[in-house]
Amino acid sequence: MGDPLERLGSEEAVGMESCMKEELCMEIDPPFRENVATAEDWRKALNTVVPAVVVLRTTACRAFDTEAAGASYATGFVVDKRRGIILTNRQVVKPGPVVAEAMFVNREEIPVYPIYRDPVHDFGFFRYDPAAIQFLSYEEIPLAPEAACVGLEIRVVGNDSGEKVSILAGTLARLDRDAPHYKKDGYNDFNTFYMQAASGTKGGSSGSPVIDWKGRAVALNAGSKSSSASAFFLPLERVVRALQFLQKGKDSSTSNWEAVSIPRGTLQVTFLHKGFDETRRLGLHSETEQMVRHASPLGETGMLVVDSVVPGGPAHKQLEPGDVLVRMNGEVITQFLKMETLLDDSVDQTIELQIERGGTSLTVNLRVQDLHSITPDYFLEVSGAVIHPLSYQQARNFRFNCGLVYVTEPGYMLFRAGVPRHAIIKKFAGEEISRLEELISVLSKLSRGARVPLEYISYMDRHRRKSVLVTVDRHEWYAPPQIYTRDDSTGLWTAKPALPPESVLLSAGINHHGEGLLNQTVASNTCEASMMEHLHHDNNHELADGLTSMETSQENVSEETQARDEPDVGTKKRRIEEDSSADGIVIADCSLHEPTEEKLENMRTMQNAVLRDYQGAAAAAANASIAERVIEPTLVMFEVHVPPSCMLDGVHSQHFFGTGVIVHHSQFMGLVAVDKNTVAISVSDVMLSFAAFPMEIPGEVIFLHPVHNYALVAYDPSALGPIGSSVVRAAELLPEPTLRRGDSVCLVGLSRSLQATSRKSIVTNPCAALNIGSADCPRYRATNMEVIELDTDFGSTFSGVLTDEHGRVQAIWGSFSTQLKFGCSTSEDHQFVRGIPIYTISQVLDKIISSANGPSLLINDIKRPMPLVRILEVELYPTLLSKARSFGLSNDWVQALVKKDPIRRQVLRVKGCLAGSKAEKLLEQGDMVLAINKEPITCFRDIENACQALDICDDNDGKLNMTIFRQGCEIELLVGTDVRDGNGTTRVINWCGSIVQDPHPAVRALGFLPEEGHGVYVARWCHGSPVHRYGLYALQWIVEVNGKLTPNLDAFVEVTKELEHGEFVRVRTVHLNGKPRVLTLKQDLHYWPTWELRFDPETATWRRRTIKALDSCAA
Repeated sequence: MGDPLERLGSEEAVGMESCMKEELCMEIDPPFRENVATAEDWRKALNTVVPAVVVLRTTACRAFDTEAAGASYATGFVVDKRRGIILTNRQVVKPGPVVAEAMFVNREEIPVYPIYRDPVHDFGFFRYDPAAIQFLSYEEIPLAPEAACVGLEIRVVGNDSGEKVSILAGTLARLDRDAPHYKKDGYNDFNTFYMQAASGTKGGSSGSPVIDWKGRAVALNAGSKSSSASAFFLPLERVVRALQFLQKGKDSSTSNWEAVSIPRGTLQVTFLHKGFDETRRLGLHSETEQMVRHASPLGETGMLVVDSVVPGGPAHKQLEPGDVLVRMNGEVITQFLKMETLLDDSVDQTIELQIERGGTSLTVNLRVQDLHSITPDYFLEVSGAVIHPLSYQQARNFRFNCGLVYVTEPGYMLFRAGVPRHAIIKKFAGEEISRLEELISVLSKLSRGARVPLEYISYMDRHRRKSVLVTVDRHEWYAPPQIYTRDDSTGLWTAKPALPPESVLLSAGINHHGEGLLNQTVASNTCEASMMEHLHHDNNHELADGLTSMETSQENVSEETQARDEPDVGTKKRRIEEDSSADGIVIADCSLHEPTEEKLENMRTMQNAVLRDYQGAAAAAANASIAERVIEPTLVMFEVHVPPSCMLDGVHSQHFFGTGVIVHHSQFMGLVAVDKNTVAISVSDVMLSFAAFPMEIPGEVIFLHPVHNYALVAYDPSALGPIGSSVVRAAELLPEPTLRRGDSVCLVGLSRSLQATSRKSIVTNPCAALNIGSADCPRYRATNMEVIELDTDFGSTFSGVLTDEHGRVQAIWGSFSTQLKFGCSTSEDHQFVRGIPIYTISQVLDKIISSANGPSLLINDIKRPMPLVRILEVELYPTLLSKARSFGLSNDWVQALVKKDPIRRQVLRVKGCLAGSKAEKLLEQGDMVLAINKEPITCFRDIENACQALDICDDNDGKLNMTIFRQGCEIELLVGTDVRDGNGTTRVINWCGSIVQDPHPAVRALGFLPEEGHGVYVARWCHGSPVHRYGLYALQWIVEVNGKLTPNLDAFVEVTKELEHGEFVRVRTVHLNGKPRVLTLKQDLHYWPTWELRFDPETATWRRRTIKALDSCAA
């Protein structure tokens, strides 16, 4: 495990005074003891010690408190052979769920389980079964904290930098070093001295024993300084005390380990040891200093001074930074060890502290708090987020009260809303939140798709609350919320449902409007305000983990809360949930007391007035072009989020923005077309904001074209209400005539503030062929496409539509994803925009509207047949006829191709076939496609038309009669075509933390599939999972599991569901580069059950099904 490196900046900032202090400490340390150990003494000591030192391989299964999820290695050593106890660092034992194995020097590996991790100091214990060690003779390493002294020659024995055994020599130089400071938002030790030695320990040596020549451990290796060969060691006095409690609690005659309580007391105060010179400057009386010097051991150089006090703790408003501690319960205290001993022996008791503050002597009585009571031992997991009470460690770092609701990992739902790591949740759905139980109570009342406000604070901006809008997951991306609780008797964290069975969130229903709050409709005095409320996020962007997230302003959320709590206030209010009548018309309940007829009449009057306002506002834009005024009601801003648990098909980000255009709008269905760099996969949450009407509603991906760079997203027009539905409209599409070079077009798009912007331009190339290379991680790339280029560069992010002067859409100005590569190992994601001819969209749109034959899909509660697309799964590229002639193409064919298309004057060549396609064994790289069914072929559209013609004829078996020019010969081939739907990937398996799917087209486009039945493809992997621990990473196929072939997902499920918890599994993989590999991993069904996510077209939802867990096994 990589040791955390001490932050040098914190020490350097201390300045010259700190340097002088360290020099003085060196001079006044006790004199060196004579070192009489010989090489033979060290050899004997090491022969005894090395067998008891183990390599610990740990996997933090969840982020928790100060630690992130991940896999690492470290060192530990046996301190009790009979009971099977291993000592190591706290950062190794982890404060949260951990799975670990210990490997002894003879390569025997056994599971170990955490039994204790100190809340403050950097040590913890694992236990193991001593009977499991069969082939190694070893002895425990005795602990001798009293043997540590300046000048003592030591050896650090451990797993340094990944080595099996490493022995580093050194000499103890200091025993009173300040505790190292590692991170401002992570674990730090305090209220203790550390030892320092010139021994350059590195990653993996955490938890190593620091031994003397007698083979005794005098300290525990903890950290090091990155800029010098200095190592920091933890004294063992508190370790010995904790070990004695564990030994007393564990009776070796019983097989079961029982949890042992180790008393630990705290005042929630951090002390520093300051020299007498500094305490004098703080106001310490000379008489007090003289008394302390006489009462302290010889050589005492300073006193304990208050450095910080945690708000809400026992010492809050009683002690202040700079207070000098004189006595505790009447006893002079100048050392950390003495102070901690007194606190640990006085838990839940009151102690008396005598301090001096600025020259004034004060006496305060404080109650000692149980340290374990402010150390969380449970957490809530919801939508991938880990939330628990704020620990003492982080409360000290952030200066917040212990026990507040703390976000260790935001997961998907909170990250989507813009809630960062380390946030403190203060308010949720209008209710104040101070404890985790209150958050769970509110969560249990929400329905799927509900959108509710959340307020939080962060330690970086602690004085202001930030407000965001949280959308409860509409689909089953994650398991239902669970509470994990630590069980020290087993070393595991046991999970149980966080919500009661009758909770609304656990029901299968989805709020399709996405605006439900506690399933209640908020009544409003001002119906117009309800209908006109702007649901779009404000444009305040915050960067989190490299992904852009959006927040609502605090004003919007406070208005919403006020609207719910005070229905009589005449301010604008957001209508939280709309009631739908039988005919799909949405009516706001404006008054609970008006007669129905009068209410409806007032509604119609108000609707007409508001509609005139919107139409008047559009007409008032006198400076807008005709195209801009016509197109603005058809434009939609997309915000797309992809759950981290479902990042399929090589999608390269979790968050996308883009502009789409409404291509169909009727009473029961609305369709928006957008590029696939905005909606990349169907496993997405899509939110639509309309330029014509200030409302944000969810959309559902219904069609992803397998070749062209566009997707169709459906929305429910009734969710817009009667006014919005009448203002929003579909664009008029103009597929013919196609654009030509020199044509004048108008580019109309949306800014982030939903303002329509138009720019005029000239078409320079209406048929530019794309040539986008494969990314490092294969993902969708536009192939076999001709795009439109303009004479003006409008940037790489502005998207919209290309129209004629009357506002008729001729092309989508869409975004394309690519990857720029620098050298052999460096690459960077980029995007560019080009025009996508509208004919590609109108062909599919006509089939959807006319209910063409195909698999049905539920859209807005109506089943509709979705079209299938017949394609030739071959990647082609154009070659100029002048080049083709050089390859031997005859003059007759050159003339025939020029006659067919005098503008392009090109021939299509085969770049490669998709692996597994019907054309794979027939067409070869470099083939020139001359004709299909004797008709010359000059562009990609010719091939598309030929494929579509096959659907009309029933006697062709789906094959094209192709004329090919290959190596100087003209040949005729019957080449099969493939039929694809527009669903994209609709099934994914999560096994041991790996996200497994069928190979998607971008992978198959590489032209290679494993011979062993093709296999299933690993798209992603999760931190802290078994595949992370054992190295089963992405970009490879799993072709065998325990010798059984896994050619597809069904076969993979059948094999893996027979595997048991804790079983070692042999996996054979093939990398994208064709390199085979065999590895083993240990299945963990406790923290990583096997589950499946599959799209259900009958309900238009993604359903999660557990295939196998520790306590249940689903078929």
